[in-house]
Amino acid sequence: MNASNRLSSAFAKSRPAFVAFITAGDGDTAANLDALVAGGADVIELGMPFTDPMADGPAIQAANLRSLGAGTTTANVLQTAYDFRARHPDVPLILMGYANPMIRRGPEWFASAAKGAGVDGVICVDIPPEEDDALGPALREAGIAPIRLATPTTDAARLPAVIEGSEGFLYYVSVAGITGKQQAAIDSIESNVARIKQSTDLPVAVGFGVRTPEQAAEIARVADGVVVGSAFIDLVEKCGKDAPAALQELTTAMVAAINDARSQGIHS
Repeated sequence: MNASNRLSSAFAKSRPAFVAFITAGDGDTAANLDALVAGGADVIELGMPFTDPMADGPAIQAANLRSLGAGTTTANVLQTAYDFRARHPDVPLILMGYANPMIRRGPEWFASAAKGAGVDGVICVDIPPEEDDALGPALREAGIAPIRLATPTTDAARLPAVIEGSEGFLYYVSVAGITGKQQAAIDSIESNVARIKQSTDLPVAVGFGVRTPEQAAEIARVADGVVVGSAFIDLVEKCGKDAPAALQELTTAMVAAINDARSQGIHS
């Protein structure tokens, strides 16, 4: 299965997709990734550690520092992706991070290396659509989806620029702020997702501030996907070598809640 098919299949199920995020190099990454898959995650986001993760809250900032402190490099992240793809040929894998590690050796190098590692998509937090040339063309040439972020402040004038060139899915950041700290009102999420979907056929996944199965179910009612990160990062820190079991348990609970929301007929 190729990259575009893996992502499209993940969002073609009878329920919204569950997207799980952890930071590469924080704890036993391979075991943690396998636990997310075993728990039923549809898409995996693997965070590339960076010294100044400006969009991330304290939990993911701390995970970045733990990972970098352990000596994690871009080469390590790509090797982790390569090994993941060998173990899980059909599970979509996205790299999420910041521009510097992605383009310092040139966008073509990064895109080629990511393709070789079996990566399906890339979210680069700090390259705006207006600077797409910095990475987007190289990713598309390699068959990797550039996944863009929309926020509550992405108005009608700017939304077309965000959508153009986006592939795979659109990531709606439900709060104007950093990850993990607060949750937006569901009415706000519903209205913004509906507004975005009027302008694109791409699936819309919602993240930032989703920490519990109950919150995941609520978002599953109005979105095509639910993204959870900080809650998993907290478990990695708290549970140490026992993190895989805890990650699988939480993933299973999240997926069950999303399934229940869909089976109750409340997914729009």
